[in-house]
Amino acid sequence: MRLDGVLFFPVTPFGADGGLNRPVLGEHVAAGVAAGAGGVFAACGTGEFNALSLSEYADVVTTTVRVVDGRVPVISGAGGSLPFARACALAAAEAGADGLLLMPPYLVTAPAAGLVHYVRQIAEVTELPIIVYQRGSARFTPEAAVELTTIPNVAGFKDGLGDIDLLQRIILRVRQSAGREFTFFNGLPTAELTVPAYRGLGVPLYSSAVYAFAPEIALAFYKAVTSGDENLTQDLLTNFYLPLVDLRDRVPGYAVSLVKAGARLRGLDVGGVRAPLVDAAPEHVAALGRLLEAGLDIAS
Repeated sequence: MRLDGVLFFPVTPFGADGGLNRPVLGEHVAAGVAAGAGGVFAACGTGEFNALSLSEYADVVTTTVRVVDGRVPVISGAGGSLPFARACALAAAEAGADGLLLMPPYLVTAPAAGLVHYVRQIAEVTELPIIVYQRGSARFTPEAAVELTTIPNVAGFKDGLGDIDLLQRIILRVRQSAGREFTFFNGLPTAELTVPAYRGLGVPLYSSAVYAFAPEIALAFYKAVTSGDENLTQDLLTNFYLPLVDLRDRVPGYAVSLVKAGARLRGLDVGGVRAPLVDAAPEHVAALGRLLEAGLDIAS
């Protein structure tokens, strides 16, 4: 499973009745792939994985795989309690996903050895490649990260902590010991803001939540970064991504709520977020609209 380019994390649209809106999901995924996504990560953090039932999760992955139709890899989320994570792994394989993004166990704080055991028990039920997500309560030591590479279908490590010192030590230890290809990702919210720092560590891949509502901006940033266009990179960072992060940080959960608001501003009826998240306040949606106009102007 090879990933490249801008990685697309679709939202999960909900209808007026609060249920999954499959037609809008299909439209959302199709537009993202047509715009040039390098991979689609369905039912992950931006897709409110935490709020989905197992049957809804299976519907999201099945719909995504059908719409993508093999054009790019489809990675689906998994995580939470061990039984639920294993059930997600089985459902994702049945739906035709190409891999899993394994998120942290819900709430539990565990030692690194326990986290490795958690990953190992999920890997036992599937042959799908697994990307392990270090975030929240899931914090790995360099030694534990090396142990992850001994699990044959663990293919990558996504960092959502932002601890550069720890990540550098993990990368060095893994590359020294793994003896096989192992991929690292920048998984911080609004990851573009830290892309230059992560690229300095040799980690070019990153999540792009912005792509879900403004692929033009996300692609312009990716092209600027990869081509060495420092002026455009700094312009987008300073005048779009930095104020977007400032807006995101005003309310917990806005990393998802603002993405859905952005999709609605672009004309896609994705509905609101599920509790415990809250929808963006009207004044924040208005601020997002102004930012979106500025970002599109810079990207054009």
